Amino acid sequence: MPRIFSVTPIHVEPDELDRRRRRYAELAPDGLTVELVDAGPGAPAQLAAEADLEASEGVVAAALAGVEGYDFLMPDCVLDPGVPEGARGAGMLRVVVDHLVAEGHRVAAVTRNKVIGDELARKVREYGHGEAFLGVAVLDLDVDAIADTAAWNGAMRSALDGLAAKGATAVINGCSAVEVEQPAGAPLVVDPAAVALRLLAS
Repeated sequence: MPRIFSVTPIHVEPDELDRRRRRYAELAPDGLTVELVDAGPGAPAQLAAEADLEASEGVVAAALAGVEGYDFLMPDCVLDPGVPEGARGAGMLRVVVDHLVAEGHRVAAVTRNKVIGDELARKVREYGHGEAFLGVAVLDLDVDAIADTAAWNGAMRSALDGLAAKGATAVINGCSAVEVEQPAGAPLVVDPAAVALRLLAS
């Protein structure tokens, strides 16, 4: 039975941690389990600046260091902070974008803010998929929108039209903790957590 150890990229309150744990339990294919822990009070409260990205990277890497007894170590973040090298290190974004490009998709993404969007685009290029990547649409949402399904999906709908016009056939939702919807006629909306769990389970 595959087991995944995961850590949040930011410090979240107990209610939000429980919501994220329930979400993983619902998304996980039969036979796969995810243990999610909070990054702790030393982590940033949100990813809003370059300094937050650096702090998140360090805290997540420290939380994953020395963890044993799991098949995969996968941060609860589409930016893949602190992913250890080696077979057990599973970056959510890398797993997903590798899969989408292999399927022939032209890929784009939406993110909550520009800082996250710039880092996601940098990682995609680092993973060797710059030619298949059509860019990021920034939704300009605050951190509370992560748990607000209606607000996030409402903002995303208009962004999807612009990305489709650029030729995108798959759009990665740039947050692992959001419940995404698939509007009719839009490009494939990719829930990175759901897709990564399915691929790791197989």
